Amino acid sequence: MPPHTETTPNGYVKRWWKEAVVYQVYPRSFYDSNGDGIGDLPGLIEKLDHIKGLGVDVIWLSPHFDSPNADNGYDIRDYRQVGAEFGTMSDFDDLLAAIKAAGMKLIIDLVVNHTSDEHQWFVESRSSRNNPKRDYYIWSDEKPNDWTSIFGGPAWTQSEDGDWYLHLFDPKQPDLNWDNAEVREGVYDIMRFWLDKGIDGFRMDVIPFISKDKTFPNLPEDLRAKPQYVYANGPKVHDYLHEMNRKVLSQYDVMTVGEAFGVTLADTPKLIDERRQELDMIFQFAAVEVDRGRDGRWKPWTLPEFKAVFTRQDQALDRHCWPTFFLSNHDNPRIVSRFGDDSPQWREKSAMLLATLTLTMKGTPFIYQGDEMGLTNRNFTEITQFNDLWTKNAWQAEVVNGKWSAEDFFANQNKVSRDHARMPIPWTSGRQGGFTAGRPWFALNDNFQDINADRAIRDPGSIYYYYRDLIARRHKTPALIYGDYKDLAPDHPHVFTYERRLEDEAYLITLNFSPVENKVPLPPRLTAWLAGNYGPADIFDSLRPWEARIHRVS
Repeated sequence: MPPHTETTPNGYVKRWWKEAVVYQVYPRSFYDSNGDGIGDLPGLIEKLDHIKGLGVDVIWLSPHFDSPNADNGYDIRDYRQVGAEFGTMSDFDDLLAAIKAAGMKLIIDLVVNHTSDEHQWFVESRSSRNNPKRDYYIWSDEKPNDWTSIFGGPAWTQSEDGDWYLHLFDPKQPDLNWDNAEVREGVYDIMRFWLDKGIDGFRMDVIPFISKDKTFPNLPEDLRAKPQYVYANGPKVHDYLHEMNRKVLSQYDVMTVGEAFGVTLADTPKLIDERRQELDMIFQFAAVEVDRGRDGRWKPWTLPEFKAVFTRQDQALDRHCWPTFFLSNHDNPRIVSRFGDDSPQWREKSAMLLATLTLTMKGTPFIYQGDEMGLTNRNFTEITQFNDLWTKNAWQAEVVNGKWSAEDFFANQNKVSRDHARMPIPWTSGRQGGFTAGRPWFALNDNFQDINADRAIRDPGSIYYYYRDLIARRHKTPALIYGDYKDLAPDHPHVFTYERRLEDEAYLITLNFSPVENKVPLPPRLTAWLAGNYGPADIFDSLRPWEARIHRVS
């Protein structure tokens, strides 16, 4: 592709994906068109107007590939086939055409740290020590170290022939051997297959894990609870990503965003500095780890420590590095239950406040399906109510083995479980929330009769339309995209107030993360109120409960 040379007054190279708003679809939970209880691609086409109505630019489609679903599609059996539960390749082609016709773009998941153990490569690899594809995966004649799976338990499993294979996730997700050039070329061919169909890029699943230290040292004692910080620092990860960019990505006008699980802020520029030609963006996890202790369990958090995440990020990334902004996805609890207040009194106001934060911060914003309705966490009370492999493994390790009581386990999972985000979308207050005519693959939240898309669309003052209006404002306001960021009250315990400035154009955003009124010192030269979740205010320095405001600074 030709080089991009148009720059902003403060030195950023302009790119379409920096100016975009991305909406993530988790297809099995979006909408079921055929009554089998599983969301599918025709269902997404049927509900596409819901997404288009928000004014977003890009849809990120979570895995839709053929998979035995040990990890809900992140264990891929055939990268060139659509999972039968989602439809056919013809359905995918129709979806892509419909998205393009609606003026949007489509990115898909690239899951290539590992495959399914049912992928043909692994079927052949495990069949014999002498098979030509044996070296497509990572084998050892003995268990070489104490690495642990991200999902719990050992990261090595012994096969029928006595050898051990590596899986940094589930045993049904064996890790590919990226040191094998044939593996890398096979991955690049898969990428070209989808890019030549016309998709607009990839979200790359745990992409920093692809390079392994083949000396296989044991885990450092201080990282045993967070082994991702070991796995994300393989010796050749940057060589392989640069090769991927040179051979594939640079040939298309696309966007890439890597799930940088285990990548520190200090190492982030190595992945996204545009001069290095690796990835465009990554997901940095510091903001969504603010409520997690070193053991991954929930802990209380404060607003100053949350705000400090973004100041550190802004200081660490120069004009050659572009951030993302996200607080929710398929791997995190519902945004309003986690960072807002999901009580009936404040759910809508706090959801709007979080929308304001997401759409006025620096970085490409990512919205997860249901954020625009203010969907909440549910209250799990039995292990049988969960679907997530991670939670089920934790139950075995923590409760069955006597480390935690069931009561403490559920209290923690009700705050941290990924299953909160994976419940089917409620479209109406009717049977099964209008998600399916059959039995849903996973139970809906019990509050679907009160919180659903139909209610949101029929209410002109709903969270849905608040998102729509903010997205439109972001699109027409360069300072909210490329403007410099400054936190004006980093130590305030309840108020987040920051400025976005591009030359002489500046905006002040004030957010009250509290169910009570709060005062905050504001700079002079404020002009008219532009937007917010209450309407114009008579007293500028007094914020109502969960109030969000945007002002122009003269």
